[in-house]
Amino acid sequence: MVTRIFATALVSAFVFAVTPTFAAQCGGDFQTFVGSMSREAQAAGISQPVISEALEGVTQDGAVLAFDRRQRGTFNKTFEQYVSTRVGPGRINTGKSMLLRHGSLLSRIEQQYGVPAEILVAIWGLESDFGKGDMGKLPVFRVLATMAHDCRRTDLFQGELLAALKIVQRGDLTVRDMIGAYAGEIGQTQFLPSSYIKYGVDFDNNGHVDLRHSVPDVLASTANLLKTNGWKAGGDYHEGSANFDAMREWNRAEIYRKTIAYFADRLAGK
Repeated sequence: MVTRIFATALVSAFVFAVTPTFAAQCGGDFQTFVGSMSREAQAAGISQPVISEALEGVTQDGAVLAFDRRQRGTFNKTFEQYVSTRVGPGRINTGKSMLLRHGSLLSRIEQQYGVPAEILVAIWGLESDFGKGDMGKLPVFRVLATMAHDCRRTDLFQGELLAALKIVQRGDLTVRDMIGAYAGEIGQTQFLPSSYIKYGVDFDNNGHVDLRHSVPDVLASTANLLKTNGWKAGGDYHEGSANFDAMREWNRAEIYRKTIAYFADRLAGK
């Protein structure tokens, strides 16, 4: 799972350009902090039943903080070392099968957003093995409350916690479905909650943006993120190109973006 290696880069990639300042005070008693966040959520228009279901009884997770501290600045593999562990013959073959299985869907998405099928399938494969792999096993509200209480990036994660509540409020996912990774990423292509709200697309037209279960929503939302951040239809996507730069919103690590491009090339038979 990409977040196991690039947690810090992913958090940086998905945040809004300006992070607002919140009133809840980080540090101190955890339950007092959760109470303050509950009041912030209510002021932001989140219903009390949603707040209660999501935050009542939430506990601090020391393992999340320990993981976050271990991950910062620890990546030291070369591109060749990394890509050899992420893009093998089995994953390439499965990716090609996904291109065929979802060909019509991917064509419609490319027509609307300009992002080629191979790029979307490469990201999908790297993030969750095409929705069949590890999307994370941690309760998102526990993770985000823990990270928001920590004073190092409290504004960022207070914003993510409110965005996660908005996902439930909108009816996109239930609290039970809010399961993710160590920075609160959700779904088959691992969106932080703020990006879920900002870029999520209801491409299957069922009234909800479901990035855990709906392949059309997953792939279209991924394409929407890239297009919104400068992806140019028909352009090159390798290092040095404008589209390679557009992928910084996905992940700022050059090695990871080079891996997306490499995987897309293999899927295209290059």
